[in-house]
Amino acid sequence: MSDIHIDDFHKDCAKILVQLYRQFPRKTILYVEDYAGPDTPDEYGLHSERHQAGFSAALWLAESGYVTYLETIRQEALDQVVLTHKAFTLLSARANFIAAEPDTAGELPASVVEKTQTNIHQLRQALKNGSSTQIGQLMQQLLVQSRHFS
Repeated sequence: MSDIHIDDFHKDCAKILVQLYRQFPRKTILYVEDYAGPDTPDEYGLHSERHQAGFSAALWLAESGYVTYLETIRQEALDQVVLTHKAFTLLSARANFIAAEPDTAGELPASVVEKTQTNIHQLRQALKNGSSTQIGQLMQQLLVQSRHFS
């Protein structure tokens, strides 16, 4: 049996980290709908389970030291969110897990090849490819690798 909620968690975390890396070092508002998809509240106005899981993923990243934020905006967003030093250096570091890239390394300058071997590039590629397995493997590697970053 597949743990779809873990696949969703990995994808949410990956999207959050990529979005915040793109904004770094500026603080921003992180809307749940931007990474978890549109919400469909029930007749009482309660958020869907998927939305709540997406919101919880962002809170988990904060509690685990990957992001900081000033406050929540109901259960719809986090305000003044930014990557922590740990997350920024982790994402900028050389990847331990490098997904297969097209064989064009010989044609590219060394600086470009080096950038393709960073965690952030690998994360972007995994999201672009849309493979839950690849995203999950990469997120697990990042979580393990992050133990060496402070």
